[in-house]
Amino acid sequence: RLMRHWLHHPLRDRAPLRARLDAVDRLRGGRADLLRIHLAEIADIERIVARVALRSARPRDLAGLRDTLKVLPRVRDAVSAIESPRLAALRTALEPDPAIGALLARAILETPAAMVRDGGVIADGYDADLDELRGLQNNASAYLLDLEQRERTRTGIANLKVEYNRVHGFYIEVTHANTERVPDDYRRRQTLKNAERYITPELKSFEDRALSAQDRSLAREKLLYEALLDALMPSIATLQATAGALAELDVLSTFAERADALDLVAPELVDEDGIHIEAGRHPVVESQVDTFVANDARLSASRRLLLITGPNMGGKSTYMRQVALIVLLANCGAFVPARQARIGPVDRIFTRIGAADDLAGGRSTFMVEMTEAANILHNATPRSLVLMDEIGRGT
Repeated sequence: RLMRHWLHHPLRDRAPLRARLDAVDRLRGGRADLLRIHLAEIADIERIVARVALRSARPRDLAGLRDTLKVLPRVRDAVSAIESPRLAALRTALEPDPAIGALLARAILETPAAMVRDGGVIADGYDADLDELRGLQNNASAYLLDLEQRERTRTGIANLKVEYNRVHGFYIEVTHANTERVPDDYRRRQTLKNAERYITPELKSFEDRALSAQDRSLAREKLLYEALLDALMPSIATLQATAGALAELDVLSTFAERADALDLVAPELVDEDGIHIEAGRHPVVESQVDTFVANDARLSASRRLLLITGPNMGGKSTYMRQVALIVLLANCGAFVPARQARIGPVDRIFTRIGAADDLAGGRSTFMVEMTEAANILHNATPRSLVLMDEIGRGT
């Protein structure tokens, strides 16, 4: 998302551009490899923090935030190993309050359930009341086995069973052959073809506690989860700054990796008007063809217009667009596809490319072209880069 934002919002201010280019240069040559490995472990903190602010964050969002905070020290170490003013500034944003990570580590299970309503979100040991309620649920099996053994001994019924189902709850099952040996405190709960099911005061008391424990446990978890979101609220601004720093590190390290992989060079940003490109290439087209012929481009205060002619499919549009792409990339802080590039101040890029009508709006293809051309003429300045890829053909 940040890379898309940079490409849609190139900068005129040269200072941040030079800082980005310097950082990309320091990250080249494999020096960003370790950083990129750690960045691959990072969750989307920006979206997670937004969900926390809106109180719509799910348990696995908080687990992702917790795991990301654990990785941050390794990211900081990888950044610290590379000398760059911009990277040093980003590193300072990678130090949120350690209490946030400690809180999430204590509060959230290693692999929580997808939804709070399902339970299984809050870690054991975080809340004593929740642990007690969970104990009632988890120890039910052991209690039933113990009760079954005690009742077999008391009644002398060897095949007596203590079981549970969702419809009838807990019960003691005795076959019809042994009904005469049933104690007086047994109360009939259900009659089956081959057996009778009973309940005792002790088992009824346990049933009431065990069945209500689940509902109370879920309610307790929801309450604790809401309190956890409240505790994170004061840290939203800090976490947003961390998310922004991680996003910029991701983009800069990607620029560096692409610069090595695609043989890109650092553009030289100069103050005098002009665009001087040696052996420029179109980064998209060259990836789709076997051989790409690089071309130079020179524009200056005394050479402000290039008129390009040639046959169809001769590469005219590619040549024009590659100049615009190189200028755009340079003003985003990225390396460019060329042997050398000196880029002067450019305030805007205008294009009039392709043929399209707007018949529903009452405009023919020619009128659309004229409207676009008029917009360029009204808004272009002496430092604007303008691409007019055919206009008014057939007229």
